[in-house]
Amino acid sequence: MKTILSYFKKHLLSILVLVAVLAIQVQGELLLPQYTSDIVNVGIQQKGIKDSVPRIIDENTYGVMLSLSNQSDKKHIAEAYELWIPSMKNSKNENIAKENPNSKLIKKDRYKTNYYLLKKNVDIEKLEPYMNNALTKYASYASANMPDSKNDMMKFLSDKNIPDFMKKQIGMRFVTQIYKNNGVDVNKIQTGYLWKTGLLMLIVAIATGILSIIVSYFSSKVSAKVSKDLRKDSYKKVLEFSNHEMNRFSIASLISRCTNDIQQIQQSSVMGLRFLFYGPIMAVCAFLKVLTLDVSMVWIIVLAIFMTLMSILLIMRKALPKFKIIQSIVDKLNLVTREFISGIEVNRVFRTNKHELKRFDNVNSELTDTMLYMSRIMSLMQPIMMLIMNGATLLIVWVGAKNINAGNIQVGDMMAFIQYAIQIIMAFLFISMMSVILPRAMVSANRVSEVLDSDIAIKDSGRNIDFTKEGSVEFDKVSFKYEGAAENVIEDISFEAKKGKTTAIIGSTGSGKTTIVNMIPRFLDATAGSVKVDGVDVRDIPMHILRDKVSVVPQKPVIFSGTIASNIEYAKGMRSYKNMKEAAEIAQCMDFVDSKENRFESEIAQGGANLSGGQKQRLSIARALARESEILVFDDSFSALDSRTDRNLREAIHKELSEKTLIIVAQRINTIISADEIIVLDEGKIVGKGTHGELLKSCEVYYEIAKSQLTEEELKHEIEK
Repeated sequence: MKTILSYFKKHLLSILVLVAVLAIQVQGELLLPQYTSDIVNVGIQQKGIKDSVPRIIDENTYGVMLSLSNQSDKKHIAEAYELWIPSMKNSKNENIAKENPNSKLIKKDRYKTNYYLLKKNVDIEKLEPYMNNALTKYASYASANMPDSKNDMMKFLSDKNIPDFMKKQIGMRFVTQIYKNNGVDVNKIQTGYLWKTGLLMLIVAIATGILSIIVSYFSSKVSAKVSKDLRKDSYKKVLEFSNHEMNRFSIASLISRCTNDIQQIQQSSVMGLRFLFYGPIMAVCAFLKVLTLDVSMVWIIVLAIFMTLMSILLIMRKALPKFKIIQSIVDKLNLVTREFISGIEVNRVFRTNKHELKRFDNVNSELTDTMLYMSRIMSLMQPIMMLIMNGATLLIVWVGAKNINAGNIQVGDMMAFIQYAIQIIMAFLFISMMSVILPRAMVSANRVSEVLDSDIAIKDSGRNIDFTKEGSVEFDKVSFKYEGAAENVIEDISFEAKKGKTTAIIGSTGSGKTTIVNMIPRFLDATAGSVKVDGVDVRDIPMHILRDKVSVVPQKPVIFSGTIASNIEYAKGMRSYKNMKEAAEIAQCMDFVDSKENRFESEIAQGGANLSGGQKQRLSIARALARESEILVFDDSFSALDSRTDRNLREAIHKELSEKTLIIVAQRINTIISADEIIVLDEGKIVGKGTHGELLKSCEVYYEIAKSQLTEEELKHEIEK
């Protein structure tokens, strides 16, 4: 997991920008409930009037209000207002009309009345408590003149222990009435406030939408780059694998790890980078907003959070064990599918379609059952979350209605509280989603990390480039056994292949021929003894130099999709037509190359599906020859060739490559009959060494091989030569 996280460190700046943008987005989203509350409380209930401090008061109302106020309230109110007499044309009144914006609230047909205007730069928040006291007393005075049916109101207003928020509500109502009495267009104020607040909500909503797009862009960008780097490094690491690592992981598992697992990491990180930071930021900020509204209902949110966490915990307890086995089942599915497709011809010949279908169906059913179980468990998440959210909303409405009735909060505050509660619950839902995404992503991350962190059994640590014997291959008392095996595959192997000579290796199946071949280019390392190329131990030669010196034609030809030319001149930036044609002529490829319309540019299907077995082998040989390496190793590479092509190929090789070091592994005597030295293997040991004629006389194992392949006359003739 640490290995995968290190890839995200490279994009730390982008992640920090993402977190910063997310924080701004959350702040924007948290403004929307407040705007909703303002629209209900101020825009609808208070007619767009934000506070209980009137901007204009007619002279009579002002006088009565001040006369009813106590000395402290009277002093602060008097200091905040200035008298304006519209009908009197003097410099003082003209300056007030010009400089005080509140004068614009009064229509010209009302200029006969004298007014007190709120001065500019007055601290309204500080003045409001004094004005609330004054207006409450004014309301008490006014209610004293009401009919007996409203005496209850008078009793309430005469109560000295009226809460401050109730005084503010009374003040709001009287400010509205003062405005109406003096011809101020209250509807215009209300409409203006609603349009202004609604426009702000729209701007904030659009801004948060844009910020959300930016967050998505950065999360997608970081995830895509991380997955790109992971694919690149995984592929590079696999290219360095020896046979030991390939056997340890298996091809099917490596394909799954380098594709499906990395894709899973990418998809998880896209969501993770958003929700991993969004959830906690939203939960904390929304909770702080809730505390500013009404602490008495916070217990509802705490209860909802507790129920959400318990639900997540119970679901994850059931789901997590299944997450850990899904990827192993996917590996198994890939293996079965790959074996079926690669062995399709064998399946048809043996008519094992039903058997293979049953194998696939068993694995497919196992994966389906596991995924269905996961889906059923995870499908509980949404209804449970909806139940918790709706239950919390119902509780907030029930408790909030009582508080509204008691005058503790306003309707808009309750609506904002509901929205904040939903945002908090949704934040925990996002966090819970991460608890679903992360386990599977962690499994995939660990599987990819195993590839990236795996130790290479054969390390490229060689530094020696001072060669003493050009073109030589020497085995000096070499033994080899696979890890965990009790016995050696080959034991005490010693021979030398010299430049300009052909060394052949023959033996029964399982005698260790391919193991010896794989040790020359260091596909395997000797467990005892040493393998030398050009007089230097292969472990001391840099890998790229060693493999430039040695070309191997494998037992099973590997053909790549593309063209004949791209296969012969494999991975070469600049192709040499002359070199390519010479290699094709030696490898006896020209007969089928010339038969194709586009010759060297003819298309080759994946795996060489449009070529015969012999054509694949010849193309594979041509590719090795085109490299112009000083050492050529043929690992039973003539087995699919007919006798005439085999003979022509060997003659061309001996004629054109007389300066090369040739090592030929073969099953057929005719392929190696003219070799300068033949090494006979039996059960991993050398049991004979010499020319064809010498071995027929001195080596019983070689004689038995020859006897099984040659007629009695041919065998007698060879012995007598």
